[in-house]
Amino acid sequence: MRRVVAFASGRATRAQKIIFEKGVGPYMSLFKRSIAEMFGTFWLVFAGCGAAVFAAAFPGLGIGFAGVALAFGLTVLTMAFALGHISGCHLNPAVSVGLVVAKRFPLKELPAYVAAQVVGAIFASAALLTILMGKPDFALGGFASNGYGVHSPGGYSLEACFITEVVCTAFFLIVILGSTDERAPKGFAPIAIGLALTLTNLVAIPITNASINPARSTGPALFVHGWALSQLWMFWLAPILGAIAGAVISNVFFAAPREPVRQAL
Repeated sequence: MRRVVAFASGRATRAQKIIFEKGVGPYMSLFKRSIAEMFGTFWLVFAGCGAAVFAAAFPGLGIGFAGVALAFGLTVLTMAFALGHISGCHLNPAVSVGLVVAKRFPLKELPAYVAAQVVGAIFASAALLTILMGKPDFALGGFASNGYGVHSPGGYSLEACFITEVVCTAFFLIVILGSTDERAPKGFAPIAIGLALTLTNLVAIPITNASINPARSTGPALFVHGWALSQLWMFWLAPILGAIAGAVISNVFFAAPREPVRQAL
């Protein structure tokens, strides 16, 4: 009720107004929004990593890097239409952090979203592993894990992989914030965001196997163990730093002008 009163009286924060206007504040509990994030992240990891594990190198008909990049983009596009009006469809701890920095999402709700996203990624990875074990010549391999150095698909160094993840995530956040701005054309944000993720994956798959998302990296790494877990820190740190950078750039250079504060007479 306090949110409704604050909104009506003009005392609501920008984040509260956005939540209210999307119908997820007083109408949808944090628990239900977190469940939506869990299901959405499950779909992102299941379909995106599933395309990499099962379809990328299928003999004669493999979809290759371009197909995997498109699969990740389509997961975000479809879930943005399905869940965007419920939870905002972050599906990514780095995106949630970036939205907090951009004052588009309340800090106090960040832990619940991040936890839900990681849980969804782990469940999806478990489902993929169960399916993979149904193959007679089962071999876990890299299991779509992200890596640098000898575990980078192209053998790229830690520094190169770090820069790639920071830059790709920063521009991903700029697209998210720009396409969901109140001045942007309405109804097209999911398409722009899905295509942006496709583009970042086209660049990053040969370098890091494309994380851009700490939850997406965590799910497969927990089942690969060893090197994947030892390198996981980078796929949390770099995307989060990139998201913060993207949010700051968007706020400083591209945010809508705010009304001047008028002194009471």
